Amino acid sequence: MKVLYDPDKDILQITTIEMTVEETAELAPGLTIDYDIDGNIIGLEIAKASTKVDNPYSICYVVGEANLDKPRPKERE
Repeated sequence: MKVLYDPDKDILQITTIEMTVEETAELAPGLTIDYDIDGNIIGLEIAKASTKVDNPYSICYVVGEANLDKPRPKERE
């Protein structure tokens, strides 16, 4: 996994697998998802990152239990 922050453009990119991006989709304003040729998510991009994350210059990697109590995603119509 690779995390890149471009302070000049204020974009945070998270790449899970180094592969060619075949398609992108904007899920919400400023949140773009990258897909490989098979439709698997391989990365995401957050625009205006400094306004959407605590500190785009800092990463905290934690191993622990996932939060399964959060609300489930709404199904799209």
